Amino acid sequence: MNTLISPVSQTPADLPLDRHHDVGDWSDRVAYGITRSLRFLADTFFAKRYGNRAIVLETVAAVPGLVGAALVHLRCLRWMRGDRGWIRTLMEEAENERMHLMTFIEIARPNLLERALVLIAQAAFFTFFLVLYIASARTAHRLVGYFEEQAVISYTQYLREIDAGRVENVPAPRIAIEYWQLPENARLREVVVAVRADEAGHRDVNHGFADQLRGAAA
Repeated sequence: MNTLISPVSQTPADLPLDRHHDVGDWSDRVAYGITRSLRFLADTFFAKRYGNRAIVLETVAAVPGLVGAALVHLRCLRWMRGDRGWIRTLMEEAENERMHLMTFIEIARPNLLERALVLIAQAAFFTFFLVLYIASARTAHRLVGYFEEQAVISYTQYLREIDAGRVENVPAPRIAIEYWQLPENARLREVVVAVRADEAGHRDVNHGFADQLRGAAA
């Protein structure tokens, strides 16, 4: 990551939900392979318990932005150069994912086993992603882009379950109403729509970062 380039401008509400980055070189294949493997594990463990799935996955999703921002920050200090907006973008992503987690904790009420899984998943993924980002920032951002593609799919499936009546459309928690400025009578469906839009934005930002890093290395 020798050259830092300004982040991609996003307006998540206007982003298409079915966008997929085609797998190209080895970096893409590594990132996509990891993503598909983790998707299989999530589907096996959680099945259609989307609220509980969201708690664990959002814990993991909040890690990349923090790791990326810290490493970009240190690189900028070492080389005495500007970051052109990367640090703020990544930190905002990490904070947004943390708010997703805090929201779904209020909705799904994880049990002790799931809380333990959160601790284990976060520790393991933090170590893995730190090493990956140091080795290849481009692959790390591509990985996050593919993660977010899967997140959009999962939240779309979550909405289908709500619309079909298989998941109760409970009132939105106060933390979600205040964070996304939802109506006072908002319910779970509005929360999931807002979260899905966030994930679509993170998807395109991280794919954009990976594309720019590939261009800088060319």
